Amino acid sequence: MNPLVDDLLVGAVLLLSLGYAVAKLGPRTLRRRMLESLSRALESAPAIFGLGRAAQRLSAASGKAQAACGGCDNCGSEGSSAPGSSEEIKVPVAKIGRRA
Repeated sequence: MNPLVDDLLVGAVLLLSLGYAVAKLGPRTLRRRMLESLSRALESAPAIFGLGRAAQRLSAASGKAQAACGGCDNCGSEGSSAPGSSEEIKVPVAKIGRRA
């Protein structure tokens, strides 16, 4: 192939891998902002490319507030206290088993 095309493809793959690493290892707010900006970029693309559905999915993923456990959205709002907040949990050493 053309060396210029090869360099462009390698550069694109490196940028994609860098973006993936930042999204997975970086803070959640950065991931949300990246998804929002990518969604806006896809929405502004011409309609002939058909990227509207992907833009909607990205905007839904960026705006979704995740609960602590991934289930319902009211996990921490009830009156239950966290286990380590006021008391210390003590486990006897005899009950701790060895892994095989």
